[in-house]
Amino acid sequence: MPLADLDANLPAWPHLKRSHPCSALLLGNGASRAVWRPFTYFSLFDLAQRVRNKPLGLTDQALFKSMNTELFEPVLSALNTTVRVNAALAISASAPLNRYYAIKEALIHAIRSVHIPWKLLPGSTLQAINAELRTYRSVFSSNYDLLCHWAVIAAPQGFHHLFDEEGDFDISRTRGEGTRMLYLHGGLHLLKTQEGGTRLRAADGSQLLNGFAINTPGDVPLFVNEGASDDKLRAIRASDYLTWCYGELAGQREGLCVFGHHLDQADRHLVRAIKQASPAHVAIGIVPVSEAAIVSQKQHFARVFADCPALEVVFFDASTHPLGAAELNVPAPVAKVVKRRR
Repeated sequence: MPLADLDANLPAWPHLKRSHPCSALLLGNGASRAVWRPFTYFSLFDLAQRVRNKPLGLTDQALFKSMNTELFEPVLSALNTTVRVNAALAISASAPLNRYYAIKEALIHAIRSVHIPWKLLPGSTLQAINAELRTYRSVFSSNYDLLCHWAVIAAPQGFHHLFDEEGDFDISRTRGEGTRMLYLHGGLHLLKTQEGGTRLRAADGSQLLNGFAINTPGDVPLFVNEGASDDKLRAIRASDYLTWCYGELAGQREGLCVFGHHLDQADRHLVRAIKQASPAHVAIGIVPVSEAAIVSQKQHFARVFADCPALEVVFFDASTHPLGAAELNVPAPVAKVVKRRR
């Protein structure tokens, strides 16, 4: 795809999908921001240090630094293991458990500061998201918010269940009819068990966000929140569920629609999986901000896949995709300014 041949033309999604049908969808942060603008997960680690309620303290920050990571899951998992080892050896030490609670609380408050509250999410928005998701065989999401999960549980018919009756991920259930939801970086609705498996949280609606604050030792939220691509890949390989999801993306042979994803340096592992899969074509949504911005975005993706000349990459107007519809956007409430009496 020569860079000089790229222009600002963006066909509408309904037109493009007739010539380039896609059985799989890859969602990025832009898909969440199309619904709720405050979804800006640039650095959850930094945000956890700045939140008003119970921010990440200096001692906790030192733990992250000692493990050379900004990911919450490996730090919480390490503390959880330490608590279990201390209990087995009858070592009386409260510091690991206290740090576990403190870090998890900082994480909770950071997420709540940017996540859309359940009560503000219209049922019509969930229905629209649900209806579009079920048009694909596989939906890959690198987002860990609850939007897609809330949409699915609102009307679960037509979706394939990957978890057994106890809520545990069961790889033997990964083949069947219906749309499969694959959360490449985990999600707020998923937990990493003490045995290293993956469990679906038993909660609905607002409880999935509010109940996230329940501090049960051993319950570690499973999501890869940020960091370098190699760090994310290491975290993925430490989970049975995430490893399976990543393998499915690397095996996606039919058309792949990419919506709300920039596929930048932090997501090189996802690009690597797509290149390995070599799908029939990749259709990428671009928000038509300006002609110059459109060309710039096309050039970015052309460079991303420059070493795969056989891979057909096409583009479409993201605002014409059902998940980019303007009516899905939920306005954030304006904060009230309290005037002090003089």
